[in-house]
Amino acid sequence: MSQTVAVKFQMPDDMAGFRLPAGVNARLQLLLDKQDRGERLSVAERAEAEGLVNLAEFLTILRLRAERAVRPKAKR
Repeated sequence: MSQTVAVKFQMPDDMAGFRLPAGVNARLQLLLDKQDRGERLSVAERAEAEGLVNLAEFLTILRLRAERAVRPKAKR
């Protein structure tokens, strides 16, 4: 069963805050580069990479929705 939850929070002035921190992004890139080179990721590394990708995707969706929410609505 699917549910909808509405959450109200104050938007930061800088939407860039909805991105992975540099160190976390660097770790994700290291794991993805290792995989791209054909090296096997350990079970722990694979789980870490999947979690970081999920987090990055979530932050991207959150940032895009936040930008859309603060954008002036066009007249219809």
